[in-house]
Amino acid sequence: MSPVIAAIVALAVGAGIGYAYRKSVALKQTDSAESKAAKLLSETETRAAKLLSEAEARVANASKEAESKSQQIIIEAQGKSIKMNEDSKAEDENRRKELRIIQAKLARIEEDLVVKNKDVQRKTEDLDAKHIKVAETQKEIEAVKAQQVTKLEQVAQLSKDEAKEILFKEVEGIAAEEFDSRLRKIENVNSEELEKRARGLLGLVIQRVASSHSVDTTTTAVPLPNDDMKGRIIGKEGRNIKAVEHMTGCEIIVDDTPGAITISGFSPIRRQVCKIALLKLIEDGRIHPGRIEEAVEDAKKDLALDIKKAGEEALIELGIPVHSLDPKLVQILGRLKYRTSYGQNVLKHSMEVAQIATLIAQELHADVKVCKTGGILHDIGKAVDHDVQGAHPEIGYNIMKKFGLPEEICYQSIGHHEDKPRTLEAMIVKAADAISGARPGARKDTYELYVQRLEELESTASSFPGVEKVYAIQAGREVRVFVQPKMIDDFGAFRLAKDIAKKIETDLKYPGEIRVNVIRETRVVEYAR
Repeated sequence: MSPVIAAIVALAVGAGIGYAYRKSVALKQTDSAESKAAKLLSETETRAAKLLSEAEARVANASKEAESKSQQIIIEAQGKSIKMNEDSKAEDENRRKELRIIQAKLARIEEDLVVKNKDVQRKTEDLDAKHIKVAETQKEIEAVKAQQVTKLEQVAQLSKDEAKEILFKEVEGIAAEEFDSRLRKIENVNSEELEKRARGLLGLVIQRVASSHSVDTTTTAVPLPNDDMKGRIIGKEGRNIKAVEHMTGCEIIVDDTPGAITISGFSPIRRQVCKIALLKLIEDGRIHPGRIEEAVEDAKKDLALDIKKAGEEALIELGIPVHSLDPKLVQILGRLKYRTSYGQNVLKHSMEVAQIATLIAQELHADVKVCKTGGILHDIGKAVDHDVQGAHPEIGYNIMKKFGLPEEICYQSIGHHEDKPRTLEAMIVKAADAISGARPGARKDTYELYVQRLEELESTASSFPGVEKVYAIQAGREVRVFVQPKMIDDFGAFRLAKDIAKKIETDLKYPGEIRVNVIRETRVVEYAR
């Protein structure tokens, strides 16, 4: 036998012996596990039986306790129900007692009402009987009166109506004589007293609003930094001064007055625009037609702001809230700063009328607000009467109506020109207007007539078609008419000048002669981009 085979045989024998040993060990372990499992199972069964017996005992005890508690609750509920029944029975008994008491009271009240009703019936019957007796007595009295009247008429030989008429006439005669005598005494005593009080009231009002009056002229002076500025304002061949006059409608007078030039024109607004524009040009130093046009436009904007400021300052000075009036109405009011009436500044006149009317209204216990607001706005129509057709009272009334002012305030514009105003406030404003206008030095008739003549001159020239602007200058000795070049050609300009001169000769009255200057200017503007 070779060693290899011997080794294999040895390995096989060893493997068999190891397998047998492992099997025997496994059998022993299995027997040991089964015994342990049986032992655990028996212990578990013992414990379960013990726990089951304990649970049954606890359940039995709990059921006994629950049964005892339920019996106790039932007993308590029965006791409470018995008590509630007893309480309800006692409460019902009390209510029955109260009802019996109330019924007894109602019975007594009913008996009293029956007794009182019988008394009322008895008294009513007594009153009816007395009324019957009174009516019979009145009939008897009337019959006696009729007999007496008949006897009196027979004795006096006059009827009742005739006697009444005679008596009334005698009483009226006596009363009329006494009334006339008393009235004459009252008039004699009170007229002097009333006149003294009226004079004292007006004197007090005038004294409290006393203010200086300066009559506006038709020229405005513009200061110059040096005399060399005059030449720059005139420009080459007078182109600068012509441009200023063309755009503002005023005449520039350059004379020998040192350090100043004069602006001439009847319209204060035009003169102010020209003055502001010239001051801007002098300050800037650049003076040429293009810059002049810009300066005039800027001057118009500045003047609009100044006009608005003038209106607001007038309201503030009078104590009228600025926000109570429409801003556009305040703007129109400010235009009165550059409007005159017979040489009197209309804005100052309106403020004075408002102040006088306020003081008079306080003394007479009238509506102060209506008098004050109506006084400052009574001539508001004069601010636009050059642009709107109609008289300034109607224009002012329509303007105030347009801006939603009350009727009593709007009426002041018309009332101050009526002979007999409808309201006390209108009478006060009319009197204040008369006081302000009639004060010595307040107005100047010749200036107003002069302005009226120039306005008529401008309106006559502007009535022709194709006319763009018309300016009366040199105190009305010259009319400058600017026409639209697209509507009127050069030949038409000659014909228009003759037609305007002929109409002025026919319609207007004027001293000396008037020069009609028709200007046709064509401007072509193009931009290089």
